[in-house]
This record gives sequence, structure tokens and C-alpha cells, in this order.
Amino acid sequence: MYKNFIVEETNRLDKFLASQIDASRNQIEQLIKKEFVKVDGKTVSKTGLKLKVNQSIDVEFPEAELTPVLDEEAIKESLEGKDVKIIYEDEHILVINKPCNLTVHGAPSVKDATLVDWLKLKKISLSTLSGEERHGIVHRLDKGTSGVMVVAKTNEAHISLSEQLQEKSMGRYYLAVVDMPIKDNIIIDKPIGRSHNNRLKMAIDEDGRNAKSAFLKVELSKDEKYELIAAKLFTGRTHQIRVHLSSMNRHILGDNLYGFKGELNKINRFYLHAYNLYLIHPVTNEQMNFKADLPDDINNFLNKNFQMENINDKIDADNIVSSFNSFI
Repeated sequence: MYKNFIVEETNRLDKFLASQIDASRNQIEQLIKKEFVKVDGKTVSKTGLKLKVNQSIDVEFPEAELTPVLDEEAIKESLEGKDVKIIYEDEHILVINKPCNLTVHGAPSVKDATLVDWLKLKKISLSTLSGEERHGIVHRLDKGTSGVMVVAKTNEAHISLSEQLQEKSMGRYYLAVVDMPIKDNIIIDKPIGRSHNNRLKMAIDEDGRNAKSAFLKVELSKDEKYELIAAKLFTGRTHQIRVHLSSMNRHILGDNLYGFKGELNKINRFYLHAYNLYLIHPVTNEQMNFKADLPDDINNFLNKNFQMENINDKIDADNIVSSFNSFI
């Protein structure tokens, strides 16, 4: 598959491509060095090539290919009990409901099997733009967060979905149960960076990256102690929902890292779920919406502590969208 770009201002070739496609610096360097890039029709291999305005850049993306699964039995054992549900699939995209406590892709600190391992185990064709450990991954969810994700099965779909993320034409709505009701629907616009006190945490940091979230009141628990809320992100920072809630002294049930100190010691994950995903199909251009059913543990908690007949109407996807639109 080829993609064409036109240079709008002078730049280095590697930096120009980094601004145009969703790939790591190393992946871009490899595309250039392995002669998958042409400038004005001429194949180049110099990453630092100086580009001029109006030059035409053609990039050939290698065909997506399956990487052999290593130690298949160990991966199966690690994935036991982590039920990944397929919501939608065609030849271009896969939409899944990720269970909690499943890491999306590998990293040096990750020892257990990941969602990418599961995808390869199922022999699902995946895009290759994000590198070996991130095949198919366009956006992610924290290990402890459950819910809806889209996976790119082709490089063409990956590019389209990445562009939609940048343009905000693709996004998600989240549901969470918090330990104290929020006062009003609110938009929080505070930068987030790595915590200076605990490297496992993120924190509000004036020198961090800009981060903007909107929070919507949904339903109080029967004893008015807890609240089900919805969240919409305008940026995609690590732990963004959790950090912005913590800045209001609100915490997601089970989120001990960010300050939940409740007595609900049977909770073994935090109650945050990516509930609804909207996107434009990368090939048909159809506007699509997908819902990931609440996992059993959150659903059981809501049934026990909330008036579910009220909740079912309020978390209808159309109602959530219109409710956010009324105050954003």
C-alpha cells in the first residue's frame, strides 16, 4: 500500500514523516533505510534528507504479516480467565471488549501475555505500522480498564484510524463509579506529567502535557454515597481520567493508586470501563458506534447499590452523547 504526502514547509525527511504517520522514530528510519520511501519519484535512503516545499513523498508500507506466536501454551495459560469478546469484525477492523487486568501490548516491564499476543494466537491479520509489540494497536486502554477498543487489521485502516484520533472524529465515552458524587457536570483542563513522588503515578504538572476531560453526572447510589459518572476525553494522556478525578478529591472505586480508601476490599480492579466507541469506517466511510457491555463485577455492584431502571435509560449511547453535547 502506498501513501502520498506533499511537503508544505522545509523539513528533514524523518521528521516530516513522523508528523504524517503514526509510527515510532525507529520504524520511520527503517522505512527510509530499507528504501520504502521516494522523494519526487526517486528512491531515497537518507533519513536526514532536507526536503523542499511542494516536494512529493511516496511511502510504501510493507504488507501486514503475522508474527509467529512464541511459547503458545504459556500464552494460553496466561490468558486463562481473561475473556476478550469480539463486538464487530470485518476485513479491515476488529472491535473488541477488553477485560480488565489485560495489558494491551508488550513492554520491558510486562511479563504476562498481552492483547497483542491474544490477537496473534487467534491468527488475526494485523497492521504493522506500530511495530512488533504493538501490531494492530491504534489506541490503548490501561491494564486495569475494561472496555471497547478498535484494532487495525491493515495498514490502510491503521492510517485512517490514527488520523481520526488526531482529528477527534474517533473517540470513546467511559463509565466509572466514584467514591463521592461530583458537584456538577464539569470540564477539567489541567496538564499531566509523571509524578515526582511516585513513578507509577501521573499527576497534575504545569510542565506536563495538556490534558482535557469532561465529566457527566449519571446516577447517585441508593444511599447517595457513590455516583456513576460518564467521562469524555479530548486528549489521551496516561491515567488521564484517574488523575483529573483525583484533582477534585474524587476516586474511582478500587483505584488504590490514586487514593481510594473505601471499605470495599473485595474489589480487585478499579471500576472504569470504556463503554462506547464512535468512528468512521476507514474504507466505507460509514459512521459507526459500538457499545461494550459492562463486565459482571461492575454490573453486579450497580445492581446492588443503584436503581438500575434509572441507569439503563441514562447510559443509552444517544443519551450520553446528547448529555455531553449540552454542556461541552
